[in-house]
Formats: sequence, structure tokens, C-alpha cells
Amino acid sequence: MRFQVIVAAVFWSGFVESRKVRGISSSYKRFYKERKSFLCIDGSKIIPFEQVNDDYCDCEDGSDEPGTSACPRGRFYCTNLGFRPHYIPSSRVNDGICDCCDASDEYNSPAHCQNTCWNLGQKERAYVEGQMRTLDEGLRLKQQLIEEGVLLWREKQAQLRELQQVAEDLQIKLEEHRRRKHEAERLKEQTLKALEAGDSGLRHQNRTETSIFQLLDSNKDGSITVDEVKTKVVLVHDEERLLSEDEALGLLGGGHQIDLTKFRRTLWDVLTRGDSVKIKDTPGSDDPHLEAADKAAEWEATNLKKVEEAYETVNMEISDLRKKLAIDYGTDWEFLFLNSQCYKLKVYEYIYTLCPFNQVTQKNTAGTEVSLGTWGMWAGTPKNQYSQMVYENGEPCWQGGSRTTTVTLTCGTETALRSVKEPSKCQYIMDFQTPVACQPVLKQRGIHSEL
Repeated sequence: MRFQVIVAAVFWSGFVESRKVRGISSSYKRFYKERKSFLCIDGSKIIPFEQVNDDYCDCEDGSDEPGTSACPRGRFYCTNLGFRPHYIPSSRVNDGICDCCDASDEYNSPAHCQNTCWNLGQKERAYVEGQMRTLDEGLRLKQQLIEEGVLLWREKQAQLRELQQVAEDLQIKLEEHRRRKHEAERLKEQTLKALEAGDSGLRHQNRTETSIFQLLDSNKDGSITVDEVKTKVVLVHDEERLLSEDEALGLLGGGHQIDLTKFRRTLWDVLTRGDSVKIKDTPGSDDPHLEAADKAAEWEATNLKKVEEAYETVNMEISDLRKKLAIDYGTDWEFLFLNSQCYKLKVYEYIYTLCPFNQVTQKNTAGTEVSLGTWGMWAGTPKNQYSQMVYENGEPCWQGGSRTTTVTLTCGTETALRSVKEPSKCQYIMDFQTPVACQPVLKQRGIHSEL
């Protein structure tokens, strides 16, 4: 009889132990040490220990029934050796559906569950290993892009300094050309007044080397040729006769063409003496000197306009470059390489284009392009502010409001636009993969690899 009691006690102890352990994680086992009573984990009630896992809910928090479906708030712990452990609602215990990959939730049901934890663990380990390889390669590429970004940043800074120096030089030229234009207009006005007053002496005084040179330089190439001399210069005593080739060559000092410097030493001296040749009167012109002064004024006005346009262009380039350099390209300028780049992705009948730090567009098959927003700001988490971009103030929607796009940056070994979605009207989200989005991480939580 005593032997039977001992056997029964051993059997009951084992039964209690099995009830105690089932559905409990190792961190909670301290609450289920076999004793005469059991304190509900929320402290609300003390019950006899034999009421643990008796398929009747005594504790409000369900802690007395971790291995049964008796408590509506209960949780069952799947150990899932070889894969990831997790909790399921206790209501799913013995419901005929395999929820735990180790089949522990269907210990007393007709369901024939197989232990698939090892296979699932292998697949997940292979996936994680692949992700870690991608991360390692991405971080390697990111370091290269950081080095390129630093160099590119320095180049942009040097380019800005060069443009600023060019602007300063053009400012000096601009003032000089404005002075010369003013002087040419003054000479033109004086020549006109002299003609109106019939003062030929003043008219002669107002002839300038530059104005006469420009008058004779018909094609404005900066030189006077034999043909141009024969066309514009005549003999003082025989205006009807054209100069011969030799006479024209003699006036040019023996050469076939002369520049302004040589003009001063040759033809200009002859013209100022006025005893052998002069500038031919142009039909329809009141006076050749007035024409020369007029051409000189036009010449200076044209030159001034060219310098003004160059000055304006350089200042626009400076402004554009300053705007680009004012953008936050990351702590190590790692995102700088994305500037001036665009990435496309076709989704159904639309082609989406992301131009980082500029704009996002959508184009349909008919070629109509719609703005989905222009660069706004970084909008990532406090731990990683560079994980999201926001593009704002796109074209208005027909229901009101403007289109916006949120771009999430993910780690990858290449830079590409991966997906585009429109979860709500005119609100777009994009997945943009690039090595510079890769972040060093601590060793990830492992998957059970025990047999």
C-alpha cells in the first residue's frame, strides 16, 4: 500500500511538473516553482498550486493557465527550439491549428503538427546571413562614397572661390566698359554738335584712332585688310579712282592686314596728315567721322552688353552653387553624390523619377508630367535623421491640397528606386535603396541553433 502511495505521489509530482513547465518561458519559471500555493503574477490572488494548468481560469491575468486555453487573457509560450520563440494567445492552445513550429501548442488535440522549427531556422539564418553580407558590402561602398563626397565637397568649394574671383574680375571689366561706352557716346555727341555747327576743325579733332580703325574694319574681326582699305580709303585729289593693290599694301606698311597697334604706326599717320588719302564719304551718310563715332559707340555698347551678360551668368552660377552647398548632405557629405542624379522606376502606366535634393515627378504614357513635390527636408528618426526624405508642394490635387512624397532610404549594394506606392490620395511613398543608407549595427539577436 505504501508503495502504491509513493508511485501515485511520483506520478502526481510529474503531472504537476508537466503542467508547470508547459507554455512558460525560462524567465517566468521562477513563478511556477512547485509549492503548496501559487500567487497570481499580478498579485491579485493566491490559489492552491494544484490549480495551475487545471483548465480552469482562477487568476484575472491568466497566469495560472499558461498551458491551457482556459483564460481569455492568457498567453502560451512557444519555445520553438531552432527558430524564434514567441507567444500566442492561450485561446489557440489545442484548437486543432498548428501555431508553434515545435507543435507544443497542440499537445492534446487531434491535429498532427510537425516540428518545422529547424527548417524555418535554417531559412531565416540564411536570410540574415545574406542581409549581413549586404550590410558589409554596403558599408564598404558607403566608405568609398564618403571619401568621394569629401573630395567633391572640396571641389565645389574651390569652384565657388574661382567663380567669385571671376565675378570680381568681371566687375572691374564692367566698370571699364561702362566708362568706355560713356566716352564713346560723348564723342559721338560732340561730333554731331560739330557737324550741326559746321565746325570742321572740331570734327577733325574728334577723330580717334579707335573709331577710325573700327570704321575701316568692316567685318569686325579686329584687323584691317587690303580689300577693306581699297573699299574705304580714297586719294584726296582723285576720289573717283580706286586704290591699287600696291597703294593699299603701302598704306598697310607692306602687310596684307594690320591690327590696331600697327594701324597707329602706318595708316593712321597718313590719314591724320590729310595730304594724300582720306576716308571715302559713304553714300547716305552725312559725314564719315560721324559714322565712325556712331560705330565706335555701338562697338562699346556691344562689348558692355557681353560683359554684363557674362557677369550675370557667373552670379547665377554662384547663387546656384551656394544653394547646393547649403543642403545637408550628411555628417560626412555621403549623400552629396546624389545631387544632380535622377533615378527612374516604371509602375504600371507611370514612370516615376526621383532627383534627390531636387524633385519627384510622375509621367504617364501620354507624356504628361506631374510634380509630386520638390525637395523639402530630412525627416528620419532622432537616431537616424537621414533615413527619410520629404518632397513637398507638388502640383495640386483635384480634391485640394498639393502632392507630397516621402522617400525612405534603405541599405543596399546599389543605388536605385525600388518601389512607389500611393497609400492615400496624392500622398506618395518611395523605397530608395543606396549604400549610403547602411548603418553599422550591433550583432543581431541570434536564432536558436540548438538541436
